Amino acid sequence: MAFRLKLIHILLLKVIIHFAAVLPLAYTFYLATIDELGGDPVMALIHFCGIGAFNLLLLSLLVSPLAQKLKQGLLLRLRRLLGLYAFVYALSHLLVYVVFELQLDWGLIVGEIIERPYITVGFVAFLILGALAATSTQAMQRTLKRNWQKLHNWVYIALLLIALHFIWSVKSDINEPLFYWAMTLVLLTMRKSKLQQWWLRRQKQNSEVKRQLQK
Repeated sequence: MAFRLKLIHILLLKVIIHFAAVLPLAYTFYLATIDELGGDPVMALIHFCGIGAFNLLLLSLLVSPLAQKLKQGLLLRLRRLLGLYAFVYALSHLLVYVVFELQLDWGLIVGEIIERPYITVGFVAFLILGALAATSTQAMQRTLKRNWQKLHNWVYIALLLIALHFIWSVKSDINEPLFYWAMTLVLLTMRKSKLQQWWLRRQKQNSEVKRQLQK
């Protein structure tokens, strides 16, 4: 008989995710407070939180194809938790940059967002993740109905923007961002049919809007 996941297994996996997400984040911030993150602790924190957000987002998007491949539908219950922790890490990434790097200089913050393309795309990705986190509950899913799925399809846009933000932010060695770009493209390829359907629906909606405007 093939092994089937049960609710207790999902509960244990959620506990593991909580520990695996919270403990490294807390420990890294602790190392920063005791000056044990090298010569530039702020940049070390920014990089750690950014990579953490990227990793967790990739994992959240890996759940669906993995559940389909293994025929383990209960795995889908892990997507929301992984996605929320991706937002937590992204928020930490932004806060470290704004508070410690820019010293809460709001004029400078706005200027950075407007004038630096890699920060612009990173900020847009953060806004998308924030919207997805805010609407991730079952209550919001019931409220938004069909629009909920439309909104959450924007996660693919966020993923591409994060990959772009990463490779633009690197000044020398691009091996790491290229590796993440490869993983991004693999995950998107796994969703090729879904993305094609979404694109065709968008094209059809745009055509209908144009016809209405021409009347």
